[in-house]
Amino acid sequence: MIRVGIIGCGYWGPNLVRNFNQFSDSRAQACCDLNDSRLEHMRMFYPGIETTNDYKELLKDPSIDAVCISTPIRTHYSIVKESLLSGKHVLVEKPMACSTKEAKDLIELAKRGDRVLMAGHTFLYAPAINKMKKIIESGDIGEVYYISSSRLNLGLFQQDINVVWDLAPHDLSIVNYLLSEEAVAVRATGFSHICKGIEDVAFLICEYPKGVIAHFHVSWLDPCKVRRLVVVGSKKMIVYDDLDPEEPLKIYDKGITKQPYYDTFGEFKLLYRHGDTHSPRVSNDEPLKLECMDFLESIKSKGSPRSGGESGLAVVKVLEAAQRSLENKGRTEKI
Repeated sequence: MIRVGIIGCGYWGPNLVRNFNQFSDSRAQACCDLNDSRLEHMRMFYPGIETTNDYKELLKDPSIDAVCISTPIRTHYSIVKESLLSGKHVLVEKPMACSTKEAKDLIELAKRGDRVLMAGHTFLYAPAINKMKKIIESGDIGEVYYISSSRLNLGLFQQDINVVWDLAPHDLSIVNYLLSEEAVAVRATGFSHICKGIEDVAFLICEYPKGVIAHFHVSWLDPCKVRRLVVVGSKKMIVYDDLDPEEPLKIYDKGITKQPYYDTFGEFKLLYRHGDTHSPRVSNDEPLKLECMDFLESIKSKGSPRSGGESGLAVVKVLEAAQRSLENKGRTEKI
């Protein structure tokens, strides 16, 4: 039985408690939050769960094997560091840290203590994303030309981070995973409309080693909720819509073929192909459940989770470079 402590019981914490309590080999033993009303809410839904306002009490408890940290980003480094030094395995929500230096330090601490360090990149466990990865790797869509993602909504505004650090980690982790590569350069532009100095809309372009570019549009200031990712290949195209529960994936047999030889401009032709569109079957397993399962299995097997510390570091590297680009009026920054 792996006993887990949950640090932070806001929006995400209760979901973690629910998942760890549904497995036969784990139990959410205790939770922590500074807000007493949140703890009362947890006790009401999970009678018997231990509660505290001080996360250090969880770290001192020898019966707790692992902790899940769902707190403001600025606190991640210090809490994860203390947790690892206390001998706990750690699952921390995205992004893992506020800088590359912090992320590397946490990875080294985890290795030194032989502890599992996992970043909460939940979309890496989404069945639709894994179906996409298999399709791309099979070569069915041909060479990947570019990827475009949109993650938009009206809110929720944050006071201590901008929209890039809040929303972009999701899609950065997805694209890194789909391509099995890490971005090598990024340029970003963003604008602050509501809170001065905190960008609420931003556009990022990442370059990948094999020539693929990825465009990311993130916004807290949009009338429509959008969670959409498009992969354009030389043979086919894939659209992932996270808000479509019935058909989250659609594969379009569309493309353009350029004639290899022509003598004059008048002979130049592009052949447009419009084939069928189909939606492959996708499992409806909850991504967070699969993520928690991977965390537990990694603890038992002493293996590396899919969204381990290195995955978290790769995303933080891009965020840090994107922040420099924002501050330098969209200048391309090497990663």
